[in-house]
Amino acid sequence: MTMRRLVAGTAATAIVGTLALSRMTVEAATAQANLTVQASVTANCDVEAPNTLDFGDYDPVVTHASANLDASTTIRVRCTRGSSNVWVGLDSGSNASSSQRRLAGGGSEFMDYDLYSDAARTTAWGNAQASGVDYSPASSGWENLTVYGRVPSGQDVAVGSYTDTVVATINF
Repeated sequence: MTMRRLVAGTAATAIVGTLALSRMTVEAATAQANLTVQASVTANCDVEAPNTLDFGDYDPVVTHASANLDASTTIRVRCTRGSSNVWVGLDSGSNASSSQRRLAGGGSEFMDYDLYSDAARTTAWGNAQASGVDYSPASSGWENLTVYGRVPSGQDVAVGSYTDTVVATINF
């Protein structure tokens, strides 16, 4: 009986040793492959007009009979950094007559005004690439663009409130 136990124990040890050796051989083998990972960034832009361009009071009799009424405001734009050929346009407004922007009062009253991209008010801000404002985004954060407005002097307009709505468009 002692002999059998010894033989049985030796056989069991040999089987476990063989399994351990086989397992080590399997675990030691490896294979590798490269996984390509990619993403693309597309140009995207946004525009907001959070403020009103408020000219305040226009006095056609004394003050503005010979002096323009000027005001300014800002619009906010943002684009993906590195976007190219970006420009911002301002349309002619809801009450335009031909290319002249107009504020509408009660009834059939209108008051002319113009929008510019420069403080000297020499460069009209239009809604075509040639008359819009070029924009080169340095970051994807919001940036302010100033809109300069002018109500020309010498307009014979009636008492009342005058308004217009201009659409700002960012093109990219």
